[in-house]
Amino acid sequence: MTGHRTLPQPHERWPEVLWLIRHGQSAGNVARDAADAAGDLRIALDHRDVDVPLSALGREQARALGHWFAGGEEDARPDVILASPYVRAVQTAEIFREAGGCDPDLRICIDERLREKEFGILDGLTTPGIHHFQPDQAEFRRVLGKFYHRPPGGESWVDVIFRLRALLDTVSLHYAGKRVMIVAHQVVVLCMRYIIEHLSEAEILAIDKAGDIANCAITQYRLDSSGKGDGELVLEHYNMVAPMVREGTEATREPDRMVAARG
Repeated sequence: MTGHRTLPQPHERWPEVLWLIRHGQSAGNVARDAADAAGDLRIALDHRDVDVPLSALGREQARALGHWFAGGEEDARPDVILASPYVRAVQTAEIFREAGGCDPDLRICIDERLREKEFGILDGLTTPGIHHFQPDQAEFRRVLGKFYHRPPGGESWVDVIFRLRALLDTVSLHYAGKRVMIVAHQVVVLCMRYIIEHLSEAEILAIDKAGDIANCAITQYRLDSSGKGDGELVLEHYNMVAPMVREGTEATREPDRMVAARG
């Protein structure tokens, strides 16, 4: 029939392998820990969250991840690397590449849809700081829950999910059949799980509550090409820290929180 278009087969829709990586420990994580320990209301950083770099330990974690892939532990290295534009994510991807995790000439593709969840007026505040400076927002979050609460000028988890659905359309269109690595943030990894695995709000929040995603931990999906399913991505690893363990590098699990004023 003229104009008939054949629908793509499952193996033509998804990457062969999809790795989701949280960035290495950042200077913001360290500053947040210091603020919490001191009982401060604000986190002591004087630059934008997007510009917060990796800590020395974060660089070691990214290097361990690169060595893991260079040594063939994942059977193959990524063909494509997509990264959040935030400095800590880009640095993680660059150090991973320098350590042999992928071809040295592989371009790191920056995609703004992978950016950190935006915290709006809560940016830079510790949990006590939110209750002190923004008690109404603390109450709204308690009532609505973290999945739906959107602080003024910021995003809810649902907002992040909305932009990530568009990102996955791009991945499906341009990178089907390839080995794709995404380097981003804790909330991004969790929201990607929500989308890919068709989870409910309760299910993804239970996963979140069970523990933070470690810096540079591996979450891995592989295309089910067995013919038994419908060609979906199947979770093989979640929050795996074996690369850091093998090299004796500390695996840190500080959550991504607002760490500096944006501007």
